[in-house]
Amino acid sequence: MAESRQSGFFEAPPVYAPPKAPSSSSESRWSKKKKEAKEPEVYPTVIEGLKRIYASKIKPLEKEYDFDKFHSPLLRDSDFDAKPMVLLIGQYSTGKTTFIRYLLEREYPGAHIGPEPTTDRFVAVMHGNTDLVTPGNALTVQADKPFGALSKFGNDFLNKFQSSQSPAPILEDVTFIDTPGVLSGEKQRIGRSYDFVKVIEWFAERADMILLLFDAHKLDISDEFKRSIEGLKGQGDKIKIVLNKADMISGQQLMRVYGALMWSLGKVLQTPEVTRVYLGSFWDQPYQNEDYRKLFEAEQGDLLKDLYDLPKYAAIRKINELVKRSRLAKVHAYLISHLKNEMPAVFGKQKKQDDLIDKLKDEFFKVHQKYQLPVGDFPDINKFREVLKVSDFTKFNKLNQKMIDHMDQVLGEDIPKLIKQFPQEQIRKNPFEDSSNPFDASITGSEGPITSEDRAKFQELFFKLNPVNGKASGKVCGEFLSQSKLPRDQLSKIWGLSDRDNDGFLDEEEFAIAMYFVNLALAGATLPLRLPPELQKKKQQQEATENVKPFG
Repeated sequence: MAESRQSGFFEAPPVYAPPKAPSSSSESRWSKKKKEAKEPEVYPTVIEGLKRIYASKIKPLEKEYDFDKFHSPLLRDSDFDAKPMVLLIGQYSTGKTTFIRYLLEREYPGAHIGPEPTTDRFVAVMHGNTDLVTPGNALTVQADKPFGALSKFGNDFLNKFQSSQSPAPILEDVTFIDTPGVLSGEKQRIGRSYDFVKVIEWFAERADMILLLFDAHKLDISDEFKRSIEGLKGQGDKIKIVLNKADMISGQQLMRVYGALMWSLGKVLQTPEVTRVYLGSFWDQPYQNEDYRKLFEAEQGDLLKDLYDLPKYAAIRKINELVKRSRLAKVHAYLISHLKNEMPAVFGKQKKQDDLIDKLKDEFFKVHQKYQLPVGDFPDINKFREVLKVSDFTKFNKLNQKMIDHMDQVLGEDIPKLIKQFPQEQIRKNPFEDSSNPFDASITGSEGPITSEDRAKFQELFFKLNPVNGKASGKVCGEFLSQSKLPRDQLSKIWGLSDRDNDGFLDEEEFAIAMYFVNLALAGATLPLRLPPELQKKKQQQEATENVKPFG
């Protein structure tokens, strides 16, 4: 049994010992401290670094100035560990649930599809070994799930929230949030028993991508849908538009519908940038209008590529979100402490508080000028005012300069150091494009193993490339594969599927896979989204052998 180290009545009294003179051969305490201060802290992973930075420097400031009451709840470790999240929003019958099923290539528990509003709840479609539905109340108390803060919306919402677990491969990397169809007409006047727009805002803050789905047959934007889109303010870089069921109208109609959609969105999004719109029909049925097949397949390929890139850039997105949160928290601390300082010591407190709330715009400007803070870092003044109306300014804390210094250290030192640890994603390894993403094709297509006869031919061709140490360079392989005369985008997809370790070289097995897909493409077949299990088998066996530990 380990000896107890707790202090108490049984602890031995301290023994006095005179201080030893420092040895001439050893470093002084000052030199050691100076050297330690210069050594930057290195984190085992980027995510672990974000957790430590938040817990040690950002979270204390948020607690000190009630950040969670004004903006968003305090973060938990599960928020950092969460997989990339895709939020789908749209009016009823725009194909949100069908879109998710299309990507999963299977049904998932709790999915209901129909022409009228069928998804009457928020559904987090997540990965699990078996099909399983977990109700909202149970979901929010699970520490390993990033939904604990949703409990603030109460039972009325939690009864309309659930997770749906499925063993679909794509869910190993991405979580989808299916939402109730946004109401229109008389239905939206009935209202909901919870604040729908606030819930959308909560998910939008945490989502890596937000898809707004529109039906080509109904482009009207209802009041509730408009409020939901307006609630996405500040998340513009995540928003993508999907014009679904585009194959059900003629080319002339499609042109008019596209123009009408852009005009409607321009009034709601209020952004000078043109939002990316993806055209297509995201389900597993044949196109009804074959005239634009190539256009729809290209659009679907672009959207799928963006989706499958999410895990690759998940860590850098989390860094970006934490930086935005840190800047907001710093401004929030200045605002709260400023309001505290403006309060009288004894008399007229309520009158002064009401006056400060009425002239909040002026107070914002004073803080902006005094501390030279960027205007873009300030919170929405109307939302801030609403929380202030139910707050007691006398209970606010004064400015803690040490905490502000910590925030400056986070933004000026800690985050930049963490980014330096981030793997160099920009190294060009695919000879056909800058991104080596393999997921840039539609789902259908024939998949089969490489025959022994073909493998022998591929092996002969591979050794003609004069491989070094069992591998041929991207330049040599690229020039050889280009002789197939396939389009560059197809060759790029083939390379991404074949270069399994993403090192910019092909070994004999990877070259055989590349040639297999070249022949498939030349035969007119559509390339698969993922490397088929039959072609992964050898790689997985090799990895399993390499990862065997001698002592378990």
